[in-house]
Amino acid sequence: MPDSPSAPSSPSSYVVALSCPDGPGIVHAVTGVLAHLGGNITDSQQFGDPDTGRFHMRVQVSADLDEASLRGAFAPVAQRFGMEWTLDVLGRPLRTLVMVSKAGHCLNDLLFRTRAGQLPVDVVAVAGNHRDLEPLAGFYGVPFHHLPVERGAAAGGAGSKEAAEAALLGLVDELDVELVVLARYMQVLSTDLCRALSGRAINIHHSFLPSFKGARPYQQAHQRGVKIIGATAHYVTADLDEGPIIEQDVHRVDHGMPTSELQAIGQDVEAQVLARAVRWHAEHRVLLDGHRTVVFR
Repeated sequence: MPDSPSAPSSPSSYVVALSCPDGPGIVHAVTGVLAHLGGNITDSQQFGDPDTGRFHMRVQVSADLDEASLRGAFAPVAQRFGMEWTLDVLGRPLRTLVMVSKAGHCLNDLLFRTRAGQLPVDVVAVAGNHRDLEPLAGFYGVPFHHLPVERGAAAGGAGSKEAAEAALLGLVDELDVELVVLARYMQVLSTDLCRALSGRAINIHHSFLPSFKGARPYQQAHQRGVKIIGATAHYVTADLDEGPIIEQDVHRVDHGMPTSELQAIGQDVEAQVLARAVRWHAEHRVLLDGHRTVVFR
């Protein structure tokens, strides 16, 4: 009996994100090379920033090509226009490591959304300077790594900040981590670590900063009678909590709400803002534009 003809292979979907000096012919060149390859553009967004003179573009394309062939064909166009660019399989989960301390609301939300298929990430590990959230990571079947930072530990010795950061970078390399998420991780990262994770580490903080720094910010906010609380997700830089902003949100509150309610509302906002920032980063929707970001939603 003759072999049945094999079914035609379905096209693969890719996402290209790029930034370059603005100028004529960029869109034509990008879409032209994709069309020449037989690609079908299914989504395209672009923005030219008059302040920085930079052009940003995100394109989703369906093509009957492997990734290496598409990358090779696109490279000359990228070189011609001086592009910073990425090409990835659309929807490929990014290998992600989540850093935590004691508060578990952001970690729980990220792990739940990941399990539910709402985030295109693969959480390969959770690392914490305390063990409080180890059971939560275990519940979701994610390995937990304790990286203690002990007050008074000798520099570079066991329990020191230097040792914890060296162990973290070891995990990033060993596990091929593409994204690090600080899910209420309450340690300040060193300049060297921020540099090593530049563009691939996201932090979340309540938007009271810098007005309500230190311990018990929601109590401070309650005492001052704030009317709006919120959260900010941003890329990690050596400038504490001042990295390029990815997403923010707020919630209106009033004088009748006790501190516990303010904190509960704030934690909900933090979790939602962080989840959106992680999703947009993983979908290659966030492009750096100087000290700010362009986010193609």
